[in-house]
Amino acid sequence: MTDGGGPREACGVFGIYAPGEDVARLTFFGLYALQHRGQESAGIATSDGRSFFLSRRMGLVSSAFTEEDLRRLQGFVAIGHTRYSTTGSSIPVNAGPFLVRWGDEAIAVSHNGNLVNGDDLRRELLEAGIPLESTTDTEALAWTILRSTGRDWAERIRTAMARMVGAYSLAILTQDALIGVRDPLGIRPLCLGRLDTGWVIASETCALATIGAEFVREIEPGEIVVIDREGVAAYPDPVPRPEHAMCVFEFIYFARPDSAIMGQRLHVVRQRMGAELWREHPADADLIVPLPDSAVPAAIGYSLASGIPYAEALIKNRYIGRTFIQPDQRLREQGVKLKFNALPEVLEGKRVVLVDDTIVRGTTSRPIVELLRQNGAREVHMRVHSPPIRWPCYLGVDMATRDELIAARLSVEEIGRAIGADSIGYLSLDGLFRAIGLPRQRFCAACLTGRYPVPVPPERLLRRGSRVQELASVRSS
Repeated sequence: MTDGGGPREACGVFGIYAPGEDVARLTFFGLYALQHRGQESAGIATSDGRSFFLSRRMGLVSSAFTEEDLRRLQGFVAIGHTRYSTTGSSIPVNAGPFLVRWGDEAIAVSHNGNLVNGDDLRRELLEAGIPLESTTDTEALAWTILRSTGRDWAERIRTAMARMVGAYSLAILTQDALIGVRDPLGIRPLCLGRLDTGWVIASETCALATIGAEFVREIEPGEIVVIDREGVAAYPDPVPRPEHAMCVFEFIYFARPDSAIMGQRLHVVRQRMGAELWREHPADADLIVPLPDSAVPAAIGYSLASGIPYAEALIKNRYIGRTFIQPDQRLREQGVKLKFNALPEVLEGKRVVLVDDTIVRGTTSRPIVELLRQNGAREVHMRVHSPPIRWPCYLGVDMATRDELIAARLSVEEIGRAIGADSIGYLSLDGLFRAIGLPRQRFCAACLTGRYPVPVPPERLLRRGSRVQELASVRSS
């Protein structure tokens, strides 16, 4: 992905119930595996059956916790969160997990997703005198659960779910249990794993593998899974739905390629996207070059399907992408050269197919094309292994405003001219779902089609920059 501003990754959640284990340390390594889903803050909450312990800071997982923090996080059950902001600013008070207390009760919540009615829930809580500390929908969600009625936590969570509209995969910590929850549409992923000594839930299977847990299954849309000393109790959605809405960008970009979602290994799916891209948009070229790292599997697939050699001609500086030290003006003007260097020995005189997963704003695609030409490429043909992004996301991804999306303003041919490519081709929506190999009605592709799986309040559409006259064309299904 060439556009550093977005779409940014969805948050990562993790939870573990394992008496006798160092659950805080295992959560730390689980969050490490989910770092790609958010780099703004990280936090861990634990319970020893009597007391809750919480540590959360801004920054990467590696810098958010000290050895002293991990020793202090006592207990046999833990949840963790690595965040990027979809609602609420990137400030310490908005870091997860959120620990909320009401009378003698308390819960901690890690949340991946976004509630489209989060503002309404916050307003109701404030009117009820609840002292909200943050500006996030996660805190409102946690309070909504804590204040709901029911015979047990599963029933109280089900009651709260009736009030929550949007995307949410949750890891919830009670005093003596771990609970996993997925919204009825299954917009964000969540899976269940098994350790010899306990159980794990995580946004992606890669986090299970990192700590040596065995993948058991995905938590189903609308399901609540309660893990305590009695074992695992599953409470399926009482109103099963014929259609779900897994975010298709989990398959295109967000999830790690070594993760599996809906029975599909994402590295393999992305290779198939590249092969479909070749079939729809072949090119006379000498080399297939990926934009590292996210487009590598699709570039391999394009190369295998076309017979054109694959080559790494762009080298990514993996340690500069997320820094709090701003470059000076001279380096700022260098743009993408801070993130990428090119190999002239590979590019000299070659016709190059540059494969990327998306073009969002288009602001850095042109400098990448120019960088390849400056280092000897004779031709540069852009190929994108997703359809054009024409609509913002309101369900957990910072996709920019509609006015900022280049494909909402320009045709594909105009985008090609704007970025300086000799030709350009996007994977079609049909080609995308052929590559995924699963029914289209199981996915949300609103950022590609404008058809949102839940009603989006008009004020949200306006806040994200959509034009008033376009509101009528945003369809809810």
